[in-house]
Amino acid sequence: MIVPLSIVSLLGLVCLALLASPYPFLAPGAVLGLVGVTVLYRKPGWGLLAIAALVPFEGLFKDSVFSGTKFFGLALALILMLQLALHQIPATRLRSNIWRPLIGFLLLYGLSLVLSESMDRSLSHFRELSVGLILFVITLLIGRGLNLDLFCRVLTLSVTTTCVLAMFSAKYQDQGRASGLLSDPNVFALLIAFTAPLALLLIVRGPNLLHRLFWGGCFILLLGGMTKTDSRSGLVVLLLSLLIGLYHYRAQLPRIRPRHLGFAMLGLAIAVPVTVAVMPAKYVARIQSLSILSAGAKAQDESLGRRASYILVGGQMIQEHPILGAGPGTFPLHYAPTGYAKAFSANRKLGDLYRRAHNTYLEIFSEIGIPGGLMFVAMLGLGLYNLVHARRIWLQRRDWVQADLLTHLGMSFLSLTLFLMFLSAPNHKLLWIMLALSSVLRYEAEQAAPQQAQS
Repeated sequence: MIVPLSIVSLLGLVCLALLASPYPFLAPGAVLGLVGVTVLYRKPGWGLLAIAALVPFEGLFKDSVFSGTKFFGLALALILMLQLALHQIPATRLRSNIWRPLIGFLLLYGLSLVLSESMDRSLSHFRELSVGLILFVITLLIGRGLNLDLFCRVLTLSVTTTCVLAMFSAKYQDQGRASGLLSDPNVFALLIAFTAPLALLLIVRGPNLLHRLFWGGCFILLLGGMTKTDSRSGLVVLLLSLLIGLYHYRAQLPRIRPRHLGFAMLGLAIAVPVTVAVMPAKYVARIQSLSILSAGAKAQDESLGRRASYILVGGQMIQEHPILGAGPGTFPLHYAPTGYAKAFSANRKLGDLYRRAHNTYLEIFSEIGIPGGLMFVAMLGLGLYNLVHARRIWLQRRDWVQADLLTHLGMSFLSLTLFLMFLSAPNHKLLWIMLALSSVLRYEAEQAAPQQAQS
């Protein structure tokens, strides 16, 4: 093809220029970049898989100007723009029912940004959000060719690897709480809650006992990593998604014979005491503290009291700026001057005083306004509906393999949307990938379904 040859020629000239420059040691990097771009041009889906696999390892690149995720994202963006311009990818792939609420959200976001109380913070917030928007477009363009089984395997292996590191090395813990290679244990718990349903799917689809045992071991390590995060919200979200999975497989209950039930009861009799014995006492105490909540005051459980203070400050911001909010990224500016910030700050450092809302929905409603918040919620709700609708079509066609896949992806996406109530992460890469993927999966189901299923 002409275009790849032109890219090869361009990068070849870059290599020669680097060899003749004072920095010849950079030439091998250009060669590797040439190989990577060539592979991505042929297989762009691999780039998206690489981005998803690198999400748990982002902490390794937090101080670097150019990371692996940025390389794959930038390379994919340039390659797909070129392929669109040359009509090698049809522009119809950009069609999605998510665009309507997304465009409404972006318009309101832009107005809020223009009227922001702090333009610097708002622009920084927009730069972070733009990464998710780019991934949304990239996933729409290449999602139809994405190997979803490989997506599940890659993400399960990468998150399990960080769980092993966090469980057995204090280096990857934050004050005793496992954070993996990330900066926040709650972000790590979100990844585990998102990945656990995918690991269960791999167990169900395992071609033989050895594969099932391997993925079962990964699932156990994910559960162990969750307990090490000390995340109460993570445990609640994970249990809810598992209950949804049990409901999906309820039709297979008649296949369970009495001898199977005996083995299941024996397994529970062993697993429950072992779980209670292994689970850290600190984590059990944190779970028991869910019944304690003191609004605003420094409660018996400081974490719950701090979260209550976020709600009070966010509610006040919504009352003062109901239409367009106070501006993207401005919640910390409103929280820092309050008495809550000083009461719940351990050392009065700026990082402790200027806190985010730890609730994406509260943060969006208070910073962007009520209309923008409703658009954001509608966007996520539509993504969930797409997955449910696609699953329903595959069930009508009695395609249990695709229905199982949609169920587990829906469990993961639901876990992510629920976790946003406990974490400020509107720019999370997996959120925007799953939003676009929900449209792609619905489109594929409708195209493959018989005419009566589409109506």
